[in-house]
Amino acid sequence: MANKPDHYDGSDIQVLEGLEAVRKRPGMYIGSTGPRGLHHLVYEVVDNSVDEALAGYCTQIEVWIHQDNSITVADNGRGIPVDKHPKEKIPTVEVVLTILHAGGKFGGEGYKVSGGLHGVGVSVVNALSTRVEVNVRRDGKEYAIAFDHGKTCEKLHEVGTAKHTGTTTTFWPDPEVFTETTVYDYDTLANRFREMAFLNKGLKIILHDERVTDADGNPRTDVFQYAGGIVDFVKYLNEGKETLNKPIYFEAENVDGTVEVAMQWSTSYSTNSVMAFANNINTHEGGTHLDGFKQAVTRTINEYARNKGILKEKDSNLSGDDTREGCAAIISVKLHDPQFEGQTKTKLGNTEIRPLVQNAVTQGLAEYLEENPAPAKRIIGKATQALKAREAARKAREMTRRKGVLDSFALPGKLADCSSKTPAESEIFIVEGDSAGGSAKQARDRKTQAILPLRGKILNVERAGLHRSLSSDTISSLITAIGTNIGEDFDADQARYHRIIIMTDADVDGAHIRCLLLTFFYRYMPELINRGYVYIAQPPIFGLKKKNSRNPKIERYIYDESSLSSVLAEYDEPGKFDVQRYKGLGEMDPEQLWETTMEPATRTLLQVNIDDAAEAERVVSELMGDLVEPRKEFIQKHARDVRFLDI
Repeated sequence: MANKPDHYDGSDIQVLEGLEAVRKRPGMYIGSTGPRGLHHLVYEVVDNSVDEALAGYCTQIEVWIHQDNSITVADNGRGIPVDKHPKEKIPTVEVVLTILHAGGKFGGEGYKVSGGLHGVGVSVVNALSTRVEVNVRRDGKEYAIAFDHGKTCEKLHEVGTAKHTGTTTTFWPDPEVFTETTVYDYDTLANRFREMAFLNKGLKIILHDERVTDADGNPRTDVFQYAGGIVDFVKYLNEGKETLNKPIYFEAENVDGTVEVAMQWSTSYSTNSVMAFANNINTHEGGTHLDGFKQAVTRTINEYARNKGILKEKDSNLSGDDTREGCAAIISVKLHDPQFEGQTKTKLGNTEIRPLVQNAVTQGLAEYLEENPAPAKRIIGKATQALKAREAARKAREMTRRKGVLDSFALPGKLADCSSKTPAESEIFIVEGDSAGGSAKQARDRKTQAILPLRGKILNVERAGLHRSLSSDTISSLITAIGTNIGEDFDADQARYHRIIIMTDADVDGAHIRCLLLTFFYRYMPELINRGYVYIAQPPIFGLKKKNSRNPKIERYIYDESSLSSVLAEYDEPGKFDVQRYKGLGEMDPEQLWETTMEPATRTLLQVNIDDAAEAERVVSELMGDLVEPRKEFIQKHARDVRFLDI
């Protein structure tokens, strides 16, 4: 090995003091320095206020996004202590803001239950902000303290009297850390606060955005407060669906913690509307609480169906997927010492919580089914229909296997595969129509890029069962090309491509096909979205070239309508240019398609992710489901947002 160091001793080991470690490696503490990490700063501050609510001392949290994208969070809790810390010999509020892992949730009796995924608290926010100002109201007085890049710049001092208690924190994210953006997205914060309000019954969270004001100069404001707690959460998940029963709710408690469960069935085919939380953290990867819930639901429904003679001796048992088809459920556990595991630390590992959840669900669901025979009959009927559909789908899969359709050596005839067999470097473009497919096949890099043209619009899987979906040649081709299979046989590790790129025309039909494909991936292959494998191509909408020029070369590509006028204004003589509108990918020659949309070095791809599972579930059901009225309401609400329509 070249350039080997001559020595290696203690002087080579760097020790970072205080909050320097956070500024040196911010991704270790907040996940990333992109938009997700930026928003995580707000969550860390709000989590402190929610901890006060969990302890029974806070009823309202107010958040402001200011014009300069600074953030203020105010609560009516007890206020961070201001007395001198016995060990550090400085005010406790200063300890909380300047020392990592200092707070009421780390030992002591400050909080029996607390949220916050990383547990690093507001000190990390301080480290990654240019300035932080904290005002504390307690004991009839108001105190203030300020920090500059994590270091105290204004010592704690008294600023007046206070009738009420609470803490107000204002911070300015450091643009040297968050180089990608320091602009907060309102919807991202609103979705998170809505979820928090659902999980903490009665807690009021108010969000203001001073960047957007009405005619009277009032900021955009939303208030999130739910007297029904997770029961309201389940109703929210089922908006736009035809439900089979009123929400079921039960709770239980022991020395290990508490559990709340709310559940409701609908006519939906979805089996991924069950969400589990631990101390207000969305445990996307599941864990022991979700395992206990699933086992209890499957066993309880099977026992009820057997006892009532709905399932005969000759009948197979209902599977977990059968019993949960169409079920929206929230499992919320609060425990003293949560242990998180998994790739993203969002899988609960506490084994003691499984029996608590399992017993609560077994008892609560069994009592509900016995006491409510009419909805119980509908729920069991839904599950038995799912069983029949699953068996039909299994037979269909066996038939297609015998025909070789799902055999990896019998890939779809339309697929132009890439030569590479390494999934990490391979990508597949799902293209609308043979014309665009032909252009894409000529344009591609044959080593790493595969092309799968689709004929027409694919089936809307939100309205079709698995059996009907498998009978569609287009969907069978998709499943076979990607290689993961679906349902019980799904295996994300078998994905043949780690970039699955939806490439459709920039018109209404193209947008519809894109929605249908996204619905397919969300319902049948959500793990591919979670792994970051699904993308949307961004082909240009316009091409700008000189009039009457012998050179057909496009001078400039324009990727969205809102940029057209500003781009034209950049040119001194716009009258000398023709604007070509690309209504379809097939209108571009292969060189243009490669240069603008497929060349990895120059293209733009949108990565599909599920930041808010509850909102994703609700919107997919609302826009793609059976009920017409929710779609109509959505169109009426957002019609003014549509700026361009191809006819």
